[in-house]
Formats: sequence, structure tokens, C-alpha cells
Amino acid sequence: MAREHEHAFGFEDLEVYQAARRFRNRVYKLTKLLPTDERYALFQQMRKAAISLTNNIAEGYGRFTWQDRTHFCRQARGSLTELVDDINTCIDQHYAKRDHLADLKADAQEVVRLLNGYIAYLQKHRKSPGR
Repeated sequence: MAREHEHAFGFEDLEVYQAARRFRNRVYKLTKLLPTDERYALFQQMRKAAISLTNNIAEGYGRFTWQDRTHFCRQARGSLTELVDDINTCIDQHYAKRDHLADLKADAQEVVRLLNGYIAYLQKHRKSPGR
């Protein structure tokens, strides 16, 4: 019996999704370093935004029109910038090593670069119904 394609939904093959997924996983690791008094505030906020980042890329991919796809990519970009602000909070409060947090912000810059590139691609190819 032939093995099904590992990434049957297509969005998983997108470079931007893969980078966002790696970033989300790093954010999850960071949240485990937060003090217990942040468990129901910053911890939850960061995880929600990290999930929103990848969810919006996936949801946009599943939409038919370029406007919907672009809209969800912009939502993902908003979640990403929210996470950068949360990382700044971690820097200000000394919740993790500064070098680690700076590296995480560099990853965020790469994800936003890929998101912006994907948005530009969608807008350039907006007349074609394909991806």
C-alpha cells in the first residue's frame, strides 16, 4: 500500500509556514522559562499568539480568494509582532538570557520577511485561482 503524502494539506510545504512553526516551537520553550506568577498572563498570551501565527497561515492557505489569503497572512503578521512585544517584556523582566531572546527576535524578523514575501506573491498572482 502506498504511503500518503506527508503534507497532504499543502500549507505545510510553504517555507513561511515551516519557519513560523519553528518559531512557534521556540516561543513554547520560552514560555516554560517564565516565572509562575506569569502562568496565567504572559504565558497564555504568548502561546495564544504563537498558535494564531501558524493557524492564520494555514487558514489563509485554505481560502479561495487572494484577498482572504492575504487577510489571514496579515493576521499572522499581527500575531508575530505581538510576540515580539512579548519577547521585549521578557527582555525587560530578565525572564531569559538576553542573547537567547535576541536570537528569537532575529527568527521573528525572518518569519516576517517570509510573510511579507508571501503576501507580495499572493498579490502579484491575484488573478490566477491557483496557489
